[in-house]
Amino acid sequence: MRDPDEQPEGEPEVDRADDVAEGEVREERPPVVRQRSRQLLTAALLALLAFTVTVQLGQDEADGYQNLRSVELVELLKTLDATNGRLSDQIEDLTATRNDLRTSTDASQTAQREAQRRLDDLSILAGTVGATGPGVRLTLSDPDGTIGASLLLDTVQELRDAGAEAIVINGFARVVARTWFADDDESGGVLVSGRAVEGPYVIEAIGDPATMAPAIDFRGGIADRVESRGGTLSVERVDSITITALADVVTPEYARGDS
Repeated sequence: MRDPDEQPEGEPEVDRADDVAEGEVREERPPVVRQRSRQLLTAALLALLAFTVTVQLGQDEADGYQNLRSVELVELLKTLDATNGRLSDQIEDLTATRNDLRTSTDASQTAQREAQRRLDDLSILAGTVGATGPGVRLTLSDPDGTIGASLLLDTVQELRDAGAEAIVINGFARVVARTWFADDDESGGVLVSGRAVEGPYVIEAIGDPATMAPAIDFRGGIADRVESRGGTLSVERVDSITITALADVVTPEYARGDS
């Protein structure tokens, strides 16, 4: 009988001790190494995801402009140039005011004049005084009663984004920062801060006509949305618009100025 520990003839010798040791090394890999491997894999997956999202966003933006006609792209560039020009003028104005305050022999009077000018500007924006200036007049017809509060608000927002400084609807509803819009089920029109406004809606906005008009006529913009609902929208550039309607003065209930 063969000894169990005796190596059979023709079979290679096997170092079982080495196998066991090797297995123990694999089983006892330090936890830090395994954690590091998982971190590297997670980082690689996140980087791949970020790259994919970036490429997709870039493609979506390119698709949004590649279908535009050259004329529409030119109008878009004009709008951007006008906005940049307006911001540059504001920067120059503020810089000149700062320099005047620094060099004026009577800084208190200069500061008082500047404070009054700022008060006049803020009063116009707040709708507490009338305003006169060039702008645009929009007329939105609504024969089917499908132009609701949402579309009217979007129209006002487009004008604001294009630099409108004073806005009124139908001659009596002054639009300011706190103005709200809601559908009026009783009249079929729109409530503008509680005032019932019915179509056709005439929106007058004081600002740069060359900037505001293209913002409304732009392909896929407000004009197309109005037409898709069965209405029509006309845009008129006006040399002088006078707005006399005032916004309601509301006393803050919670907000208090710092003093």
